[in-house]
Amino acid sequence: MKRDTKNQLLKVLMGTGLYLLDPLRDRFADKVSDISDRAQDTYQDAVDRVSNLSDSIRGRFERPSRLKWMLIGVGVGVGVGMLLAPVTGREARETLSDKVQDIGGRVRDRFQSEDERATGTQGM
Repeated sequence: MKRDTKNQLLKVLMGTGLYLLDPLRDRFADKVSDISDRAQDTYQDAVDRVSNLSDSIRGRFERPSRLKWMLIGVGVGVGVGMLLAPVTGREARETLSDKVQDIGGRVRDRFQSEDERATGTQGM
């Protein structure tokens, strides 16, 4: 009889435990699903990175050159500077135009003097 009482008590305790844990089952299923999704995303990201690295090592993946990144950075910097500048738009455009013309003149002078040295026509 004592054994039947233990079995009965064990069944009641297990039933009560399962009853209390039943609401947690849905939460655990959602958490496991979230973890699984994150693991798949991380795995896919790693596969993409390794593939890009492999392509760049083999020369099949063309990355933007440093010059392109520099020009993009200069463009963004000028744009942000113009937005945050404490002067009017007209003044900013005039200043920018003057600087561009000045830089263009310097570049022309430099290439012109290099051409003259290369052709030997300097001083004629």
